[in-house]
Amino acid sequence: MHVIYNIGIHLTRFILQVLALFDLKIKKGVTGRKETFEILKNSISATDKTLWFHCASLGEYEQGLPVFEKLKQHYKTHKIILSFFSPSGYEVRKNTPLADAVVYLPLDTKKNAIRFLNLAHPELTVFVKYDIWPNFLKEMQVRGKHAILISAAFRKHQTYFQWYGSPLRKALFVFEHIFTQNESSKILLESIGYNNVTISGDTRFDRVSKQLGMDNHLEFIDRFKGETLCIVGGSTWPEGEALIAKYINTHPSKDLKFIIAPHNIKPNLIQDFIDSIKEPVTLFSKKDTADLKNTRVFVIDTIGILSKIYSYADIAYVGGAVGTTGLHNTLEPAVFGVPIIIGSNYDKFPEAFDLIKAGGTFAISDQNSFDKILDELIENTSYRKKTGQANAQFIDKNKGAVIQICNFLRI
Repeated sequence: MHVIYNIGIHLTRFILQVLALFDLKIKKGVTGRKETFEILKNSISATDKTLWFHCASLGEYEQGLPVFEKLKQHYKTHKIILSFFSPSGYEVRKNTPLADAVVYLPLDTKKNAIRFLNLAHPELTVFVKYDIWPNFLKEMQVRGKHAILISAAFRKHQTYFQWYGSPLRKALFVFEHIFTQNESSKILLESIGYNNVTISGDTRFDRVSKQLGMDNHLEFIDRFKGETLCIVGGSTWPEGEALIAKYINTHPSKDLKFIIAPHNIKPNLIQDFIDSIKEPVTLFSKKDTADLKNTRVFVIDTIGILSKIYSYADIAYVGGAVGTTGLHNTLEPAVFGVPIIIGSNYDKFPEAFDLIKAGGTFAISDQNSFDKILDELIENTSYRKKTGQANAQFIDKNKGAVIQICNFLRI
């Protein structure tokens, strides 16, 4: 099985090189991986003590950040290596002050694993959630290096738990300890004989809770919102934007405003959304010359400020689950005590199930259900506050994963 896996990795490399000719995002990853070893050579010396943090993408980075920060604070003399697999993580965080070297993780071949670990030589490695690479982990095991997996979430149909999943299954046993988000993941690990597992919950709860102590003030949002009720659409995709646009067009209230932060900020996609709206629209990029007070829809054509914008929401819509792109972060608005609307395709996101069960989050499947729940949240102030508070209480109750992980690491 391991031979088949390695053949698959080499085939993947060829496919990515071909696709890079047509896709800019894939091209960034292919090009970036060629620079990894040079970056490590220039940033890490043979005598440096190092820690290695690996994340698939930006979401996993945000998830692991509270633990990364604690480790950096404790191991003050160690250099930090941060790796990503996806360009969406690397491109946003390549200049983070957290790390001394930020790189793309090379494809999981034995040769790459040996070369990477020769240069990085980490004393401790932290993988986040699910991005697990057998050849890297096997080489770490040979060298006797320490590794843990945090905020892990498993499902029974994943390769680890199938008859053909031997390489990935063996890779799990390299981790000294696995911290899972939920009990079902722990049970699955125990079903394959892995017992060094703790249910710590999701480190994202600790991460988003820190947002409450930050300065979330945005002067231009103050000008836009005023005293009106504000609905924030975060990380939206065209499928969800169509629902929002139709609602805006059929509910022309001056006392109701919308902030829309698309996941993809390509100008043509944003223009398509603007063209579908009959009300006045202002772009973030033109905010300094716009009459924000008399604008009804504010479209955020930039990244990096959504978590602050959620603090202004009276109601939030979180994108992804109306289509098939995957639900985005519901915890960011939940921490501010905001009721949340999501699409119905959330089966891979356990926090969505829990938020719905807690009573503060609502799944919609079409325009009718979207309109119905939004109308109710707008018109019924006590219901809106009650459901929003349910989300805030859910976040507060589930903090503490970072403490458990740090206790294990004795820091």
